[in-house]
Amino acid sequence: MDTIMNDELVKIGEQAKKASFEIGQLKTSQKNSILKSFADALLDNKEEILDANKKDLNTDNNVPQKFVDRLTLNEQRINDMAEGLRQVAGLADPIGNIDKGWVNNSGLNIMKKRVPLGVVAIIFESRPNVTVDASALTFKSGNAVILRGGSEAIQSNLALAKVMRDVLKKNGLDENIIQIVHDTSHKVANELMNLTKYVDVLIPRGGSGLIQTVVKNSSVPVIETGAGNCHIYVDEYAEEKMAEDIVVNAKVQRPSVCNAAEKLVINSKVAKDFLPKIAQALENRGVQLRGDKRAVGIVPSILPATEDDWSTEYNDLIMAVKVVDSEEEAIAHINKYSTGHSEAIITDNYQNSQKFLQQIDSACVYVNASTRFTDGFEFGFGAEIGISTQKLHARGPMGLNELTTTKYEIQGNGQIRK
Repeated sequence: MDTIMNDELVKIGEQAKKASFEIGQLKTSQKNSILKSFADALLDNKEEILDANKKDLNTDNNVPQKFVDRLTLNEQRINDMAEGLRQVAGLADPIGNIDKGWVNNSGLNIMKKRVPLGVVAIIFESRPNVTVDASALTFKSGNAVILRGGSEAIQSNLALAKVMRDVLKKNGLDENIIQIVHDTSHKVANELMNLTKYVDVLIPRGGSGLIQTVVKNSSVPVIETGAGNCHIYVDEYAEEKMAEDIVVNAKVQRPSVCNAAEKLVINSKVAKDFLPKIAQALENRGVQLRGDKRAVGIVPSILPATEDDWSTEYNDLIMAVKVVDSEEEAIAHINKYSTGHSEAIITDNYQNSQKFLQQIDSACVYVNASTRFTDGFEFGFGAEIGISTQKLHARGPMGLNELTTTKYEIQGNGQIRK
């Protein structure tokens, strides 16, 4: 594998910028046809992709066991990626949409129009599917993409990128619409964060450490994504079985992902009845519970929580429990420790649900549903580029529209400003 030094990264940037102008001119029908060809090619090259993934899995790269699931590809996951590509092909193309049009006092016809961002760079960890999801969404939204994955998934990422680049080349398009950085060193990652001449937007996907490193060190504009210290509040008006089912699903179904619930907040009026049953259901599924003094007093098997527990995203079968006396206390606790990702309330009280929706400051707020639904597929986006936890320029699951910006097109007939 060739090592990419600074001059090679600049070359990648130059190629991406050039390719961005080409893809920005493609018609929707052309983009959709290519996306479907990507899907077919993934299935046709399934064995090569799985072989590459095995090399990653067999490499001594010190990946924590809880993240092995993210790294692993199998036949079903490749089928799912292909289906995701087809879904993106079936989505409406935002490029060229008119947000607003009007005529000003001088008779100028002004249109606010959706256009691609240009060159999008993605720095991500562990998940090879990001290579496909990011390529699909950036391609459909008319952007060139530079992908920099982690060393733990490099063989898988290269194999997936090669499949899509080959499709572009066979169809007479610039294969550099999709590029992957071979060098996974921190040095090259830092250089990519400062490739302002060529990269328009940088999106980090991974753990909080990676995200904060990018946010603090990048001179390229960053869309902050990811870290999910997600909470479920069981209100005094919650239906017990619903509460149990939602908490178990949100914690256990896939604990390593950012929309898994990490914290359970429960009202003291129902804690003595509900918490032992919810705790038993979680512990039966291998979840280690940590809690405040009141939670431990109700369920002795719960371990004492530390202050660090309230702000930790475990990505594992661990959950911290807080007992509160009111919805106001629950909201204050969640807003203090949340990463702004996803929170849920379980309640049959309409007023309490509305207060929670209005006062919780997170990208996605649920009533009587699992936080696991914070996902581009579930929201109908076909795939997602990430889940933004910031407020500019996008928030929540990011699909096609979030990968565009606007420009004003103004037509006149000789006007001059007086």
